[in-house]
Amino acid sequence: MLCIGRLYCDLVFTGVPRMPTLGTEVFAEALGLHAGGGAYISAATFAALGRRAALAATLPAAPFDAVVTREARGAGVDLALCRPGVPGAEPQITVAIAHGGDRAFLTRATGPALPPLDAAAMAASGAAHLHIGELRTLKESPGVLDAARAAGMTVSLDCSWDDALSARDAALIAAVDVFLPNEEEAARLAELGVAAGAAPLTVVKRGAAGADALTGGRRLTVPGLAVPVADTTGAGDAFNGGFLDSWLAGRALDDCLRAGNACGAASVQAAGGTGGLGAIRAAAGSAAGRSRIAN
Repeated sequence: MLCIGRLYCDLVFTGVPRMPTLGTEVFAEALGLHAGGGAYISAATFAALGRRAALAATLPAAPFDAVVTREARGAGVDLALCRPGVPGAEPQITVAIAHGGDRAFLTRATGPALPPLDAAAMAASGAAHLHIGELRTLKESPGVLDAARAAGMTVSLDCSWDDALSARDAALIAAVDVFLPNEEEAARLAELGVAAGAAPLTVVKRGAAGADALTGGRRLTVPGLAVPVADTTGAGDAFNGGFLDSWLAGRALDDCLRAGNACGAASVQAAGGTGGLGAIRAAAGSAAGRSRIAN
């Protein structure tokens, strides 16, 4: 698996009594620093499920690059295709505030999301599948689609929220094999006139309500799992890992949705986008756990 997309240092505030408002101050019970960004969280989930996973991204500027690379290597993610940030660049950071079973983000994205990638680099990675962490990265580097196809790779794409979503994005969405927006992103695209079935397979993530798969004019729904929620940061990206792991193994679509739901549920029970990796790794390492994730 090769994952591409922006790589952040996430500052995750939990135990927040209310969301901050202008002119006021709110105190959190805890703060964690984690490697973040959809591409990384999905890559770490793939690795926890036992797949070889690589990431291609620009590292956040010092001193946060050390935090991110240490965590990513500890998660088993290959960083050989990552490159340092531009000298003097501002740190690439996301502030995540978890409250009331949901979260809000404030993000600073700087410089290019990716180092240069061509078909030769993708083929050399040994990956059979390319996962793009956000539509915004694909719009910035649309050439990765042709490079991936030339390398014989299948392609998946997360939407990730972007105020600049537009109807023009439909062509990029249609060019991938699997498109994975959440419910809010899918609704926004529908408002813009982008058909729900723009991609051959669209998977709409609905949080605790589960997930829908749309393909060939039919819709399949699998309900979610009832679990205590600590932080929903990265839950959709963990879902991507579980779903795509099963999809690439050729499992039935409802089993793929259950696997995605299981990984998403593990994610929300701990702080940070990769806080649930231990539970995913433990489940994947046991016969009963593999059955639970796959089915």
